[in-house]
Amino acid sequence: MREPTSIAELDLTPIPGKQYWNIDREWREEFIYFIMVDRFHDSLNRAPLLKSDRSKGSGNSEQLGRFCGGTIEGITNHLDYIKNLGCTAIWLSPIFENNGAFEKDGKLDYNSDKYHGYAIQNYLRIDPRFGTKQDLIDLVFAAHIRNMRVFLDVVVNHSGDNWYYPGDYPYYYYKDRQFPFGGLRRPDRPIPTELQNPNYYHRRGEIRNWDAYPETQHGDFFSLKGFHNDDDPDGLILQDILIKAHCYWMREADIDGFRIDAVKHMGELAVARFCSSIREYAYRLGKRWFFLFGELVAGDDAINRYIGPNTPTQVNNKTVYFGLNSVLDFPLYWSLPGVIKGFSSPMNLINRYEALRNHALTRGELGRYLVTFVDNHDQIGQDYKRRFAADTPDAQVIAAIGYLLCAIGTPCIYYGTEQGFSGKGNDDKFIREAMFDLDNPEVNYLNRNCIIYQEIAKIAKLFPQIAALRFGRMYFREISGNGRDFGLPQSQPCTLAFSRILAGEEVLIAYNTSTTERRNDFVIVDSDIHNKPGNNMKFIYGKQGTVPVQKHADNESRFIQLELEPMQFVILQ
Repeated sequence: MREPTSIAELDLTPIPGKQYWNIDREWREEFIYFIMVDRFHDSLNRAPLLKSDRSKGSGNSEQLGRFCGGTIEGITNHLDYIKNLGCTAIWLSPIFENNGAFEKDGKLDYNSDKYHGYAIQNYLRIDPRFGTKQDLIDLVFAAHIRNMRVFLDVVVNHSGDNWYYPGDYPYYYYKDRQFPFGGLRRPDRPIPTELQNPNYYHRRGEIRNWDAYPETQHGDFFSLKGFHNDDDPDGLILQDILIKAHCYWMREADIDGFRIDAVKHMGELAVARFCSSIREYAYRLGKRWFFLFGELVAGDDAINRYIGPNTPTQVNNKTVYFGLNSVLDFPLYWSLPGVIKGFSSPMNLINRYEALRNHALTRGELGRYLVTFVDNHDQIGQDYKRRFAADTPDAQVIAAIGYLLCAIGTPCIYYGTEQGFSGKGNDDKFIREAMFDLDNPEVNYLNRNCIIYQEIAKIAKLFPQIAALRFGRMYFREISGNGRDFGLPQSQPCTLAFSRILAGEEVLIAYNTSTTERRNDFVIVDSDIHNKPGNNMKFIYGKQGTVPVQKHADNESRFIQLELEPMQFVILQ
């Protein structure tokens, strides 16, 4: 069947007779596995080298700067690897046709540096280097059989480098001046063809100051061309085009959610309008929990403007609702790794949650449950890039993902973290290693014997079994070295502990941040839940046996005593 090339050709009525997949699991019950499609697995039949220690991934500087050959089919073939890790959802990097999809002779260009997917030239076609529309349909179907959701990374802030300014040389932002349109790089791109209208782009040149408004919203991402996502007639038409293009994939492939790229560089109303329209269409398909989360590299004040309390806003006699369900929790990403590794004060982490509590009422109930992570593919603002596992012991990697699984939020793991990938360098490509051997067509790194993979899977297995880990209130716990004088940990090393409490049930999570010293600290637990003599807490991860709940000599407080080896992570119930 011929692929559509314009919005006018799209049929957005639900496919007759199709039962769209729906599941009532809340977003905070998901464990997301983030995949860079080009780097996860190709379509070859490969096998891992089974071993207990970590793998480094594949690819040298030259190889990682271009397409490596990962495909959608490769993901489908290895869904069980992801499911057995304990993940319940996958998030795919952008899969629509990017710049360089074809060379001049019509062949696929695998030497292009657009392997990441964020330089889209055709929103209505899968990049042929990744596969076909049917490959995506097959992947989603296979995931749904396994009760797994599929989220697509979508780019509505900018298009690829699909046209040029006069003279075809770089133009740079200057006092919000709009520059003339030069011409299209290809007469048949971008698609949908409606996007060939010059009025649908800001045309302000490349951003130079990434923190200055309106430059950050009107300027181009380097050579990628910024859309005119404004609240004027052209902007509203553009947004309608982008909304319908993405509804098309919901209809065709039964997608379960979108991660929206570069939210900070779009206006709040543009984001709200996109999300609200997408959510309405999801309801039309019968999908009640369509997840919309955004990339917003900013603090909580900025986050509030985008995920808000779903308060209606009137624009041109139409009601617009703040649309994002959640955003990636960059403030946690900036604080958690240093605490886990023993480099920074635990109060940096504790204060992060105090800030969440202070902002919770302005976001609504579910807005508090941000997508949490310690690794990602795009380390913005960092000149030197490194994965969490770089120069890091296995135990700290396990503790970091264990923390995400036990703390509030929707935990997300970046592909390869479960194998201890340790990429680092002065470019993002070094943290985007291939999970399959680029020099040996028979080998991949999907090793289920890796100790990191196995331990994460053990913790993730508890996540759906214990309601408190998904829905419970979270409290950091005071600790003591003598059983009398308690306080929140102020410095390193320490026993970092917190509880999840739900309707009379307490789960305690504790971690020794020291890399060399055993710790034997006393940790406060809930005095109402543990108010009877003879109460014990049982280890359910990291150790065996029970510990007695003790009463404070001077008051009604209750505590337990924990002896933890260096970097030991435990869970008690």
